[in-house]
Amino acid sequence: MKKFALLLLILLFNSNGFSQSERRLNNDGVDLYNQKKFSDAEINFRKAIEKNPESIPPKFNLGNSYYKQEKFDESLKNYQELLQKTDNKELKSKIYHNIGNSLLKSNKIEQSVEAYKNALKLNPNDLDTKYNLSYALSLLKNNQQRNQNQQNQKNNKQDQNKDNQQNQNENENKENKDKQNQQNQNQQNNNEQQQQKQQQTEAKISKEQAEKILEALKNNEKDLQKELRKQKGRVIKTDKDW
Repeated sequence: MKKFALLLLILLFNSNGFSQSERRLNNDGVDLYNQKKFSDAEINFRKAIEKNPESIPPKFNLGNSYYKQEKFDESLKNYQELLQKTDNKELKSKIYHNIGNSLLKSNKIEQSVEAYKNALKLNPNDLDTKYNLSYALSLLKNNQQRNQNQQNQKNNKQDQNKDNQQNQNENENKENKDKQNQQNQNQQNNNEQQQQKQQQTEAKISKEQAEKILEALKNNEKDLQKELRKQKGRVIKTDKDW
């Protein structure tokens, strides 16, 4: 990604309305910034702003020092405030460019794309902004593709889990059905065995009863034969004559 271009705007301090101390603090901050002493530069820019809160150069440069220290939320807030302080198209284009950079570093890619577009609307020939916009769009596309792949994987996993659950349910239903069928078959076998046992018992009782009846008949016949034999040996008396 293209680097920030530090906006000096030293010429503005030659006009009326800027104090010598404010100009010196800003210029010293620029020197420190170029020496990569960004935290020290931040202090100088802050002091310059305290001298004149409406001063644009130290405010812009303060945002740059925040960015170099990876204080992206602070740099973003600083640039957004600065947008309200100027109507200069070139300056606003640079501010939007730096806003895009801060957003991109904060992984707010879609918002960074919009910031770069706003910068190009004000300065269509800014090659650095075109490069950064192209870079942000490629990141956005990759993220969207990755999110789509993740969603597809999630959907596939859900479908697989659904199929597994369905198969499991089918297997459980089959097992339950087989188990029920086996229980029914066992119950049927038990009923048949009990019925057969009962029939055998009834048949056995009937045979025993028949034998007893036959035995009783035989005994009665013997008694009858015996009684008849007694009757044959007895003299039968007749009635008396008058």
